[in-house]
Amino acid sequence: MKTNHSNFLKLAFNIAKVNLGKTNLNPSVGCVIVKDHSVIASGCTSLNGRPHAEFNALKFKKNFKNSDLYATMEPCTHYGLTPPCADIIVKKGIKRVFFSFNDIDKRTAKKSKITLTKKKIKVYKKFNNNFRDFYQSYFSIQKDLIPFIDAKIAISKDYFTINKNSKWITNSLSRNRTHLIRSEYDSIISTSKSINNDNSLLNCRLNGFNNKKPDLIIIDLNLKIKKKLNLFKKLNKRKIFIVTSVLRGKKISYLKKKGIKIIPTESLKNKNDFINLFKILKKYGYNRILVESGLVFLNKLLKDKLIFNLYMFQSSTKLGKKGRNNTSNNIIKKLKLNKKIKVNLNGDSLYKVKIK
Repeated sequence: MKTNHSNFLKLAFNIAKVNLGKTNLNPSVGCVIVKDHSVIASGCTSLNGRPHAEFNALKFKKNFKNSDLYATMEPCTHYGLTPPCADIIVKKGIKRVFFSFNDIDKRTAKKSKITLTKKKIKVYKKFNNNFRDFYQSYFSIQKDLIPFIDAKIAISKDYFTINKNSKWITNSLSRNRTHLIRSEYDSIISTSKSINNDNSLLNCRLNGFNNKKPDLIIIDLNLKIKKKLNLFKKLNKRKIFIVTSVLRGKKISYLKKKGIKIIPTESLKNKNDFINLFKILKKYGYNRILVESGLVFLNKLLKDKLIFNLYMFQSSTKLGKKGRNNTSNNIIKKLKLNKKIKVNLNGDSLYKVKIK
């Protein structure tokens, strides 16, 4: 029987998605162990980045001798807070290793093949084009001083972002898909205006994703946030930050008693102001952020090229006189919607637009 290596690597990538956005500075790696053409174990990088995927897959009391290991990224070869994954691969008697991406961490980059080959383990690099952007966030945060930032927006067929007669632009399937997208980020950025208007929670409300609730950063320079919002009623260990220039008063005292953290800023007028804010967020440990806001705030980030990818949900319905925008929609109208994600949204469409 001929082994379909690409299928096992695809499975490894799908497993890596489980903790995508929840592994701190480490990449979320997926690992699959195959013996006699069957999967006998699997694992992904743990929450906060340790243990690594290979360790989690090989920790079981099984006979792994002469098995094949499939990983989304080359196994680490260096000693850090944990021993190198290459050591456990050798110890368990793995025969062959297949992976798709080289690490860019200098301690491991392009070293696993040399290390494992010396132990008579065959190593193959097999690229899967379907996952070519999977580590875009990991590679960027290793090189940049600011987090990796994506955005999401919902629009009508005629490019309106507000429905005068309803809270929603798209249907329930699109909204459920939004929850799934949120689960792949460690935090969400929105504005007090958007949250006040919609009384939105901006969390992940899918069964089985209770531990996937991203933290929330609210841009609110003049502290207009309403006190009696749903998101303040029950935080459930979720961290909420408010970025504001107002540092004193009854509302600040109220928010601090609720456990809300305040990030002071004088202004957010230009690109440098935003970069300084994002540097602060990275120091707080946020490396993979999703922006969900109105068009005014989104336009600023798009214009300054601070967004990597934009998820655009587009309804099949034109709103006409029922629709409106708070600002020009020229920027999103000019985006090329050539990467449609294949998912059934009952008439709605989902595009992932690469901005930079």
